Amino acid sequence: MTEDLSPAERYAASRKRAAEQATALASFREMYDFGLDPFQIEACKALEAGKGVLVAAPTGSGKTIVGEFAVHLALQQGKKCFYTTPIKALSNQKYQDLSKRYGSDKVGLLTGDNSVNSDAPVVVMTTEVLRNMLYAGSQALINLGYVVMDEVHYLSDRFRGAVWEEVIIHLQESVTLVSLSATVSNAEEFGDWLDTVRGDTEVIVSEHRPVPLFQHVLAGRRMYDLFEEGEGSKKAVNPDLTRMARMEASRPSYQDRRRGRNMREADRERERRQRSRIWTPGRPEVIERLDSEGLLPAITFIFSRAACEAAVQQCLYAGLRLNDEEARARVREIVEARTASIPDEDLHVLGYYEWLEGLERGIAAHHAGMLPTFKEVVEELFVRGLVKAVFATETLALGINMPARSVVLEKLVKWNGEQHADITPGEYTQLTGRAGRRGIDVEGHAVVLWQRGFSPEHLAGLAGTRTYPLRSSFKPSYNMAVNLVEQFGRHRSRELLETSFAQFQADRSVVGISRQVQKNEEGLEGYKESMTCHLGDFEEYARLRRELKDRETELAKQGVAQRRAQAAAALEKLKPGDVIHVPTGKFAGLALVLDPGLPAGRSNGHRGFEHHDGPRPLVLTAERQVKRLASIDFPVPVEALERMRIPKSFNPRSPQSRRDLASALRTKAGHIVPDRHKKGRAPAADDREIARLRAELRAHPCHGCDEREDHARWAERYHRLRRDTAQLERRIEGRTNTIARTFDRIVKLLTEMDYLRGDEVTEHGKRLARLYGELDLLASECLRDGVWEGLEPAELAACVSALVFEARVGDDALAPKVPSGKAKAALGEMVRIWGRLDALEEEFRINQAEGVGQREPDLGFAWAVYEWASGKGLDEVLREAEMPAGDFVRWCKQVIDVLGQIAAAAPTEGSTVARNARKAVDAVLRGVVAYSSVG
Repeated sequence: MTEDLSPAERYAASRKRAAEQATALASFREMYDFGLDPFQIEACKALEAGKGVLVAAPTGSGKTIVGEFAVHLALQQGKKCFYTTPIKALSNQKYQDLSKRYGSDKVGLLTGDNSVNSDAPVVVMTTEVLRNMLYAGSQALINLGYVVMDEVHYLSDRFRGAVWEEVIIHLQESVTLVSLSATVSNAEEFGDWLDTVRGDTEVIVSEHRPVPLFQHVLAGRRMYDLFEEGEGSKKAVNPDLTRMARMEASRPSYQDRRRGRNMREADRERERRQRSRIWTPGRPEVIERLDSEGLLPAITFIFSRAACEAAVQQCLYAGLRLNDEEARARVREIVEARTASIPDEDLHVLGYYEWLEGLERGIAAHHAGMLPTFKEVVEELFVRGLVKAVFATETLALGINMPARSVVLEKLVKWNGEQHADITPGEYTQLTGRAGRRGIDVEGHAVVLWQRGFSPEHLAGLAGTRTYPLRSSFKPSYNMAVNLVEQFGRHRSRELLETSFAQFQADRSVVGISRQVQKNEEGLEGYKESMTCHLGDFEEYARLRRELKDRETELAKQGVAQRRAQAAAALEKLKPGDVIHVPTGKFAGLALVLDPGLPAGRSNGHRGFEHHDGPRPLVLTAERQVKRLASIDFPVPVEALERMRIPKSFNPRSPQSRRDLASALRTKAGHIVPDRHKKGRAPAADDREIARLRAELRAHPCHGCDEREDHARWAERYHRLRRDTAQLERRIEGRTNTIARTFDRIVKLLTEMDYLRGDEVTEHGKRLARLYGELDLLASECLRDGVWEGLEPAELAACVSALVFEARVGDDALAPKVPSGKAKAALGEMVRIWGRLDALEEEFRINQAEGVGQREPDLGFAWAVYEWASGKGLDEVLREAEMPAGDFVRWCKQVIDVLGQIAAAAPTEGSTVARNARKAVDAVLRGVVAYSSVG
């Protein structure tokens, strides 16, 4: 109580309050109608004190407040603030939020396809835009005081993650960095690195969710809690779920039930009751159940675009209606206003009317295949509470501010591009983090649908593991190399790359290995002492023993290889109709050769392409089995014992045919006893090296030691430990300076191609410095060789599409359709140049598997963008491309981005490329591609 304080204490408290009210944080807090959380206050105070901050907190916890405080500080101090995000949709959303708070005159937007008020003191942008500014030495960087990196954990992304590290490393020292991350388990390690490269950085980690999350499993008609109610931090899995999983696992299969028809009626009745309780509810049923429980709005994550669209249709067919008449009218009003600029003929192609019907009922899909405008409308209606059920792919979880009361996961398995794999604890946390709207919901709910083979313990593991580690995906690129050398020279560039988070993590991992090497060296000293012999140098004696053993092993291997070669040569001589004796294996005995098999190489077996090391004869055994044998069945050479005619009518699939021919085989050759294969003299018996080593061993003083075998055991341990230590030392060497070594190889290749001359960047190099993207060097070589000269704008757009497009289908797809004439010739030349670069990369040991180097250009989008740039209608283009509108728009915008880079990089004199690239941008940027989401 104030009354209990002394006058001096009251005065001190008054001074403290006055000091707090004078801070920027005090005026910032007044802008919000809710109090700030402790972690937000701690981070804001650190920022105001001039420190950089790393804030790691759960999704939906309000960490962006810290980023907004950086904006507030910049405006108050008369400095600039750049707010970076990983995706354009998030940039657009943040631009709208900040414009409302600070006024559109003070906030700008820069993404690959939008530029609004770019000279404003606060600019929202994608991270790539800031990276390009840094390399170009943009004037916009003058007076930059703060950079906010939202979703900084994106630096783990193997395709784009390097950009975050480039920005962090290259930003001027005077810029204060605000890093906002999802909860990661190694925030302190990341903070230590930021401290190293950016100076004083405060790490603030919050595990607290402002809205508590409850986990459920929906099985049949009942929703079960995943965890039992109880005290303490260790939660127990609901025993009902464990019992159900056990019951389902023990439920007999169809075959078991067929075999057990005589099971008691009581058992059958019990099984029927169990089955009636456990099933996977349908999508409309799930939404109705959530609605009845008051758990809408909900986002259902389905890891397939087609399944998201199908889910909406299923709900419509089921007659679901989540909106009343008033809400329907409001939805129609908003949708019509937001899509007014889209022509009617395009609306029909885009499935507008089916989409609108779902929205009016409060149901929608959300995925990357949708038109961006459609996605933004869904987001807006969901936030307003006019759409209550969204079926989405996992891309929705990436930062877009679209919280729900509940999140539903249909399955805990997703396709990762190569195989169906379990989702990770980090992915589960990211997805379920959408559940629970701060200031609206008292609690959030994560619901997982029961599936056959469901494991409650596995789900509990996902739900209980809140964090995942942040791993760097940083790799040098050609563009990065020329930009760095131009700005800093080779030596300084190398030093800068050594400061990357990737190298920081690699160096830290070396610490543990170094410690192990030290322990091993201590052990080696002890072993050396134990193997000491008073008669002589036992280390030398052990070396002779090892050399003898190695030589004997080598000769034994040579003998085996020789016998295999002889056996393979004998197999190659076999013909259909030869009667042989299979010497060993499961099918040993008499056999008739039906087909001698293929020579060494590849054969197209029933499991795809399989590699074989010799012929694989197809035989009929005396026991009537038709089998394809392998070289392992013939450890010794085999020869024909007899010949038999195989009837033309013989069918290996017919049991009768097999029986008749096997009977004839036994009659013809059953009496023949095969010759036993005589073993030859062992190669070691006549080997001079072995004789010499044995003589040296016998003559060595230690050979007569009574404790010779005891010393030998210690010597063997010494040798093994020394070999292991050498391996560890090689690992240390491999991890140290890895980034710099890759950079050195890239610089050597660029020097070979005349992009660099020492610390000088040539004209070709300066052109490469303006080309960003996965195929930067290929684009530069195409400009250098004049591949695109004389192309029409639509033809140039088709060629440029090969630099950005990557098909979702596998390599076995049909050859893509491409424009004819000059465009076809240019695309062919691009592939040839890529082949040349690929060979060069192999020569300079630049490995694509490590994320460095040029992938093959993909021609799959060339025809679609050519048709579009030629003025064809959306309906025709999408029908021929067999591509969703959203994908089409996204690839077109990437083509536009690279065309812009080419227009800036191409020579201005004596070349048509720059002019035609600008024309191509105009030709592609029309219709659905041009519908802007901002302004």
